[in-house]
Amino acid sequence: MRKRTNEERLGMPTPGAKHSSDAPPVSMAPADEPSIGLSYVIPTGMVAIPSQGKLYPETHPLYGMEEVELKEMTAKEEDILTTQSYIKKGTAFDRLLRSLIVDKSIKPGELLIGDKNALLIGARISAYGNLYDTTVSCPICSHEQTYEFDLLTCPHTNPVDLQTTEDEDLRQSVSEGDESGKYFIVLPKSQCTLEIRLVTGNDEASMTQLKEMKRKKKLAESPLTDHLKKIILSVNGVEERAQVSKFIESMPASDSRFLRKIFSKLTPNIEMTQEFVCDQCEYEQELEVPFTSRFFWPDS
Repeated sequence: MRKRTNEERLGMPTPGAKHSSDAPPVSMAPADEPSIGLSYVIPTGMVAIPSQGKLYPETHPLYGMEEVELKEMTAKEEDILTTQSYIKKGTAFDRLLRSLIVDKSIKPGELLIGDKNALLIGARISAYGNLYDTTVSCPICSHEQTYEFDLLTCPHTNPVDLQTTEDEDLRQSVSEGDESGKYFIVLPKSQCTLEIRLVTGNDEASMTQLKEMKRKKKLAESPLTDHLKKIILSVNGVEERAQVSKFIESMPASDSRFLRKIFSKLTPNIEMTQEFVCDQCEYEQELEVPFTSRFFWPDS
């Protein structure tokens, strides 16, 4: 996260910077008046977002914006991350971002998933540094070990330019929709044309709630079709939800797999996989960085 100094943002001295006065950035009452306490100007920084602001509608505050300004985390945000009601509801990260994002017109639930992930990583790096130690289990021998991930090495995948891409699947099967973040995709087997949209934080929360509801009612889980029902807006121009759902449930497996592959390519994100080597069996594999509440609670 690129820091903004207090001088740039507020015209005030930056803590730790050299100035004509070495006084710390606190306000003190005169000796003959009662103390009014201390004040500290919380620094902010700019975090780049994978979408580069290109996939939001023109009315969205992030349209055309490549960076988002975040405050540095404080004890107040640590309280948010330990509030059990937020954790149980799965809203802790959204409430954290709501507190950290300087521009309050930006709503965490309206962020594209890749942008939301990038902001969370930026907040974590700013608060605790870029090295993330966590316990991982080897997928081969099940040996558990502490592994260190470097969050600064997580690259962005930015929006695809369909006019210049060399990806054969994208060039032949995908066209841009009428609005930013929407696309038309022609499926290879059924030859149906789907209109899809990218996933936001609100969509992710909705799918998590649906999964939890099915678990409590002991209903069969259907994460794949639930996800497809969320992103597919129409099939061959038909938008009626019952018909779209019926098509999704009978979609050929090869078309479903193709759609998931294309959707992944179209989604700007921050790459959360890094090379893992088991210190027990020496198995090597790309491993996804665990993204849980512990992500914000380093051991040291």
